[in-house]
Amino acid sequence: MAELRPVLEKKNVIILAISALLVIIGFILMTGGGSKDPNVFSTAIFSARRLIIAPLFVISGFGLALYGIMKK
Repeated sequence: MAELRPVLEKKNVIILAISALLVIIGFILMTGGGSKDPNVFSTAIFSARRLIIAPLFVISGFGLALYGIMKK
């Protein structure tokens, strides 16, 4: 029988775990900013944390995942 080898090495799996953590942190940073009263508009949804920092975390997480998959 043929020997089974893992598709990804241990380093690749660690990189993928870190990238998943970055994506999760990014989505957590996007939460909140709503108003308790649906008739009142809250401008807290336009904070720098939700518009700049959180998407950078998510995009860097996806980029790191791509790197983790492609790295030999």
